Amino acid sequence: MDVAGASAWLVETHPELADGALRATVIAGGKSNLTYRLDGGLVPLVLRRPPLGHVLSSAHDMAREHRVIAALRGSAVPVPEVVDLVDDTADARVTGTPFFVMRFVEGQVLAHRAQNDGRSPAALRSVSIELAEVLADLHAIDPARVGLADFGRGDGFLERQLRTWRRQLDASRSRDVPTLDRLQERLGERRPETARTSLVHGDYRLDNAIIAPDAPRIAAVLDWEMSTLGDPLVDLGIFGMYWNIADIAEDARVMPTAVDPAAGYPGFDELVDAYAARAGIAVPALSWYRAFAAYKLAVIAEGIHLRYRSGETVGDGFDRIGDLVEPLSADGLRHLSGDPGTDIRLGQHHHERAHQEQAHHGQHPHGQDR
Repeated sequence: MDVAGASAWLVETHPELADGALRATVIAGGKSNLTYRLDGGLVPLVLRRPPLGHVLSSAHDMAREHRVIAALRGSAVPVPEVVDLVDDTADARVTGTPFFVMRFVEGQVLAHRAQNDGRSPAALRSVSIELAEVLADLHAIDPARVGLADFGRGDGFLERQLRTWRRQLDASRSRDVPTLDRLQERLGERRPETARTSLVHGDYRLDNAIIAPDAPRIAAVLDWEMSTLGDPLVDLGIFGMYWNIADIAEDARVMPTAVDPAAGYPGFDELVDAYAARAGIAVPALSWYRAFAAYKLAVIAEGIHLRYRSGETVGDGFDRIGDLVEPLSADGLRHLSGDPGTDIRLGQHHHERAHQEQAHHGQHPHGQDR
């Protein structure tokens, strides 16, 4: 990005936020859209733009991400405050792409185990449970009430997702990936029927949330570029895959995680319990959804691998990201071939317990109408 151009843009379009020349810092952690912190104005800001080089057709949509964050402002789901959305493609003053700007949210993203230092096991468990509850809150929001009724189509969602990610893989091919191809085929053969439709985040995980600096609570949920209307179990599958990513990725430098049971993080089954209690529903077996999550990340990794080989991306770990594709594909196949009885699930007694607990506190199972 052109920092001088960003400074001039801020002065012209948002003088109430300008206070001299800006300084830009790449915020580490993302391997798709590029994120910069902008200092030097009256408040710190964040700028998001698409990645350099090879961009999949439906990914990295700035307008879409801006829209959902703006719509969720003031809801039960904490999000940053958006400032502006700009199409800079023609003028090329700042990025030469569409970009959007939002206010910086103070806090910490827990992406590495070392970042757990200084936080008690109780605090880490509390944040984890709240993360599951926020996901339930997201899925409880009526899209029409926040202006997102046309944000996607629930009917045929999983079938379209499989077609979309097949196209994404075909657009990212630079080598043979037989295990990933086999997983893709098996997912199509075993595709379930969607039971309900909601807003979905599309990439829900611990390191896409900001933990408040003053208390163990979620200050904001980030990275909404894959959000849409669809099957909420897709979010749970992704959440579970990332929660246990250390069991999949042998090299922690490629896909680091702060999730560490020894530090106080609960198992994913407890998070499913917390989600179900908040939502007032029983959660079915997640085998297919866990396999689909592994498939999606493998396709994304293959796309990043192509961009890295083309010299069109920046950041640490890109030289090894292609090594994730095989273990992710194998993990997806394991979920599809495993005994469904061993998968994470909640029986009817959990559903009844959630209703009983909420009734005891005088609450409707879905909580306050949001």
